[in-house]
Amino acid sequence: MRSEDLTKGIERTPLRALLKSLGVTDSEMKKPFIAVVSAASDYVPGHMHLHEISRCVKDGIRNAGGVPFEFFTIGVCDGLAMNHDGMRYSLASRELIADSIEVMLMAHPLDAAVFIPNCDKIIPAMLMAAARLNLPSVFVSGGPMNAGVVSDKRVGLSEIFEAVGKYKNGELNDADIADFENNACPTCGSCSGMYTANSMNCLTEAIGMALPFSGTEPAVSSARRRLAKETGELVMEVFQKKIRARDIMSKENFQNALIIDMAIGASSNTVLHLLAIAREAGVSLTLDDIDALSRKIPQICKLNPASDVFIEDLNAVGGIGAVMRELTKENLLNLNALTVSGTQGERVQKARNADGKVIQFIGSPIRKDGGIAVLKGNLAEKGCVVKQGAVLPEMMNFTGTAKVFDGEQDAYKAIMDGQVGAGDVVVIRYEGPKGGPGMPEMLAPTAAIAGKGLDGSVALITDGRFSGATRGAAVGHIAPEAAAGGLIAYVEDGDKIRIDIPGRTIELLVDGAVIQARKEKIKIKQNNIAGYLGRYTKMVTSAESGAVLNG
Repeated sequence: MRSEDLTKGIERTPLRALLKSLGVTDSEMKKPFIAVVSAASDYVPGHMHLHEISRCVKDGIRNAGGVPFEFFTIGVCDGLAMNHDGMRYSLASRELIADSIEVMLMAHPLDAAVFIPNCDKIIPAMLMAAARLNLPSVFVSGGPMNAGVVSDKRVGLSEIFEAVGKYKNGELNDADIADFENNACPTCGSCSGMYTANSMNCLTEAIGMALPFSGTEPAVSSARRRLAKETGELVMEVFQKKIRARDIMSKENFQNALIIDMAIGASSNTVLHLLAIAREAGVSLTLDDIDALSRKIPQICKLNPASDVFIEDLNAVGGIGAVMRELTKENLLNLNALTVSGTQGERVQKARNADGKVIQFIGSPIRKDGGIAVLKGNLAEKGCVVKQGAVLPEMMNFTGTAKVFDGEQDAYKAIMDGQVGAGDVVVIRYEGPKGGPGMPEMLAPTAAIAGKGLDGSVALITDGRFSGATRGAAVGHIAPEAAAGGLIAYVEDGDKIRIDIPGRTIELLVDGAVIQARKEKIKIKQNNIAGYLGRYTKMVTSAESGAVLNG
């Protein structure tokens, strides 16, 4: 479908009349119509400035001879939704956003699209929609928030959550907490570390759907505004060259994105999202594929929450382009793959060299394998995921005693009340795609563990998932989930659990006969929820397939 379905022929006279009621002129009807899909809202810190970014995009479209038409999507702020029932809607919103974009662009056919996301689920949802619709498309994010400064130390969102645990421990007072509250999130933009939003913005650039620096240029910079104008101009070129979204979202570029994912120590949520996007793009991608790359790609960046390096620091030394250039020294990337602005090889030629600090040289990486590891075992027969780049060395191989909770809130309270101690494995179940429902992120309990100084002696496993701001031995996406009868549903307090991240295994150390007896006795809990989440529960698939909807 094209805009001429609205503008050409005598039969379209009523449609042209409606377009003219919008102020569209006869001369504009002869030009390409370009969708501007924005996530702007007053609700989300990462989105509050997207009206301005959108204006710049529209200026660029007009500069290059197009006619922009803007519409908006919903968007959940995962930070504001954290640690209450609102988080159950976060992952579920991904499907709604993709579907709503399909509705808008099929009902009102245009010629190309610019997508302006900036936070966790909105980015993959827009990539899913772009792949589904297969229009000429370019992305430009709103950019990252600057790091905050508290007590002369730079901090991000993760440190605020951890500060609550320190407060409960008596390490911080009311004035300290107020300092975090007032200064840790100093600007608009996606939260300042390598959390899920910035991970996905970086991978959008790596997969070739956005211009260089779209993933890292700070939200408040003038360079971000210029980038938005250049994106508006670029979409006209992409349209004229008839380059469509799936021409760029190829198997080769998914591999490039996954390689960058491993190299930068990105959020574990990227696994869910890349699986879902690949499905829409018609590209075969599995957890086994991700694991294979994870084993051989070195991690050469370690950003907050795993360190005191922030996205703005990565941007200052060359951004994702510099990471890619360093990886080419070992011929790890497919440089012939197409992007919205030439090939990956052409981009790399223009990129800066690694600085050896923020971006380590590939000959002396932070770790020899990737920042994300896929584990399997009797507790996760279909797989689970850990951000191993943010795990302390002493927790890479850990055997502990299970403390089991049927939901996040009870686990969080127990941690804060001092009921969890060294040697424990916190098990949070019935928080998967169906059981949650919505597979809520659990930054609060992982941050409480870290804030109480237990991240070197306590692990946490769940069929839910984690914020990109999570650090520590936090293993998520356990599949099958409890609500689907996975073994995690039958774990009991006092059981021994072994987590071997280097060996890529996770095991419940309980005799098979005992497990079978439990299965005969324990009844799996089921949700009885109305509304969208009720429909979502009936349709959502397992985590290892990206928690997409059937049908």
